[in-house]
Amino acid sequence: MRLSNFKFRLPDELIAQYPAAYRDEARLMVLHRQSGEIEHKTVSDTATFFDEGDLFIFNDTKTFPARLYGKKEKTNADIEIFLLRELNHANRYWDVLVDPARKIRIGNKLFFDDDPTIVAEVIDNTTSRGRTFRFLTDYTEAEFTEKLYALGHTPLPKYIRRPMDDADKQAYDKVFRGLSVKEMDEERYQTIFADKVGAVAAPAAGLHFSKQLLKRMEIRGIDHVCLTSHMGLGNFKPVDVEDLTKHKVESEQIIISDEVVKAVHKTHEREHAVCAVGTEVMRALEHVAGTNGQIKEYNGWTNRFIYPPYEFSVAQSFFVNFYMPMSSQLMEVAAFGGYEQVMKAYEVAVNEGYRFGDYGDAMLIVD
Repeated sequence: MRLSNFKFRLPDELIAQYPAAYRDEARLMVLHRQSGEIEHKTVSDTATFFDEGDLFIFNDTKTFPARLYGKKEKTNADIEIFLLRELNHANRYWDVLVDPARKIRIGNKLFFDDDPTIVAEVIDNTTSRGRTFRFLTDYTEAEFTEKLYALGHTPLPKYIRRPMDDADKQAYDKVFRGLSVKEMDEERYQTIFADKVGAVAAPAAGLHFSKQLLKRMEIRGIDHVCLTSHMGLGNFKPVDVEDLTKHKVESEQIIISDEVVKAVHKTHEREHAVCAVGTEVMRALEHVAGTNGQIKEYNGWTNRFIYPPYEFSVAQSFFVNFYMPMSSQLMEVAAFGGYEQVMKAYEVAVNEGYRFGDYGDAMLIVD
């Protein structure tokens, strides 16, 4: 498999700029991988494809407001800062990306108009765009984190641009009456499972699940558990090598508890289906899977890159979004659903007007 195998035509108008009015109202394409049959449903129909004793595994990571806008000292140049991870809480060291990077060097200081009591000092270069910041402030550790997050913005992917004319605004107000766009993103770019802060990208497939849908699943006897996968910038990074064996995935922290291990073991023992919700959940499960499909407790990092051909050993179903052309997420989906069938399904999705991206529609792959 090569990168060009995952190229397809995606009109800009099919890239979702806003979520559906309600989480479970998005469209759902169901792909039966044994027969290749495709059904067109809504996310609210998901439970009807599962039986009592089946298990859904979600990601309970919580996205933090990772995108900040600052100004460089002396020149007052506008700088975009993307917080990646906290390196040292006590010293307020952060690993970040900056744009434009050519303007930011060791020793530079950045200021934030919204809060002049916080200053960022560049203390190291890590990559071409990467820097290590030390934040200078008199706030306590707890106050600093609160203030830093207050400065930040929801880390939406770059393909969400949102030029809004009067007609767009009227359509938005009709769906999200009373909510500003910022407030809407703060609510809808988190899953209802969000609990453990640490992600700079939302687990998009999980965004579709509402309390009402979970209740319908519960009534049918469908169980669910959560693992943690703190999704990093690698989710935005494009694959840029034709030979997929040469692509390197950035490591992400994953935490798989004993509760998850026992739930998977119980489900397999009773010969029921495990459904992984999101590519990061599938990747985490495969990272800790043994040859018999059983998993183990784990708290560490993974840089697993899944693309066809690949033999999956834990989940029998896969709930995902529609992803961008030539993305690592699309490659993982194709590895599970079968390359030919998934690419055909994507062609159908484009022709049928399905919406793509983090705020887009969903696909469920079942046997």
